[in-house]
Amino acid sequence: MAELKQLIFFDFEMLCSKNGMLFEDMEAIRLGAVKVELETGKVTGFDRFIRPQQDSPLSTFCKELTGISDSDLKGADDFSEVFKEFLFWVGGVKKAKFYSWSTSDILRLKADALRHTLPQATIDKITKRYVDFQAVFTKRASGTAASVEKALSFYELSFIGEPHHPMYDAYNTLRIFRSFGEQDLKTDLIMLQQFIFQEAELPPIESLSQELKNIFQKDLMEFYSNLNDAFRMKDAWKLIKKTKKLVEKYENILHSRSGIFDKELISNVEELITFYQELQSAYKEHCSYTSKIMILHDQMVEPLQKICG
Repeated sequence: MAELKQLIFFDFEMLCSKNGMLFEDMEAIRLGAVKVELETGKVTGFDRFIRPQQDSPLSTFCKELTGISDSDLKGADDFSEVFKEFLFWVGGVKKAKFYSWSTSDILRLKADALRHTLPQATIDKITKRYVDFQAVFTKRASGTAASVEKALSFYELSFIGEPHHPMYDAYNTLRIFRSFGEQDLKTDLIMLQQFIFQEAELPPIESLSQELKNIFQKDLMEFYSNLNDAFRMKDAWKLIKKTKKLVEKYENILHSRSGIFDKELISNVEELITFYQELQSAYKEHCSYTSKIMILHDQMVEPLQKICG
């Protein structure tokens, strides 16, 4: 694989209507992107209007939302030409990684590439190198799918540029990406607030780890107290979903880069995840034998016993 040379953040504006539209009809009408050269840190922008195949005037709703007028699109190139310019600007798909805020942009790229019969091999290369950064941020920090503006606010940042301008949307996604990657402690604190403390105020850093251990142990003791030696298969599935919810609440502690979590807490979270994995395996095995009851053996629950004391 070619050496990674640049990161590409991109965003589409699309045809839209107040009454809604089928996604396949929501052709791209503007493509914006920013490129970061990894060696130099240089950032450059790309911004092009796109003339859609549909030649009806834009709806008032679409004009107001996107700031795009019919005259902007009348003299614009079609999708295939703009995409050709975009590829030239990228300067080598194999040397790039592509990001957007939600999968709607990569889905739009695929749909319009198909509509204009563009080479599938090129689209496949981009897809292979594509990351939905909203999904990454949701799983690791925010817990729910936040808007670009909301994600910026977690880092005390404000949106730069014009709203619904795809190049600025792309640039602000880059800013979230950088904050996420560079501010390890802040990212962990965002995660703790969103996943664990929620409405409650975060404790001071010096007492944070102990408070977390107390909360984790309380959650686990409540969970463990409801465990039985055997479950009906229907109830076993409910147990798996309950365990998954608990794992999702705490698993980001294992991905921390800030070093604020102590070894005991990390070890306890690892034990919970191991229990969850073994529970899933046991469920699949019992299903394969069409069992009516799933047995929880002592070895599986022993780590939870130790944590609960």
